[in-house]
Amino acid sequence: METKTAFAPLLTINKGVTNIDFYKNAFGAVENWRLNNDDGTMHVAEFMIDGATFHLHEMMPTSPAKVSPEIFDTSTVTIGLFTADVHGVFNQAIAAGATIISPVTDYEYGYRQGELKDPFGHHWVIQCHIPALPDWKG
Repeated sequence: METKTAFAPLLTINKGVTNIDFYKNAFGAVENWRLNNDDGTMHVAEFMIDGATFHLHEMMPTSPAKVSPEIFDTSTVTIGLFTADVHGVFNQAIAAGATIISPVTDYEYGYRQGELKDPFGHHWVIQCHIPALPDWKG
């Protein structure tokens, strides 16, 4: 099998989470697999959004990602999700439980973007390319 180079973010969440359906409801993500702990909480899961892979993993004392965004109420990484329907995906994510950081806006540098925070504290920019405004100097 040939391996294609791709980014696959690993999003850390707090221990004890059982419901990770936000990603299915917000982005139409497909859950490829999940490993649960003995108590039924999620340990690690793999999702795909239109061919793009990402993972959720509970915080572990031995892992490099020892904190989740919920602990400090911030995120050190913003996940960019490109889609043809920015408004639709953005609104669907809000309906599924995300909170708006910045509304969908067309920017002069050629992007339509809106930023939100998922229920676990991760920041997402929902975006697409649009023609740059003619007077933008960059």
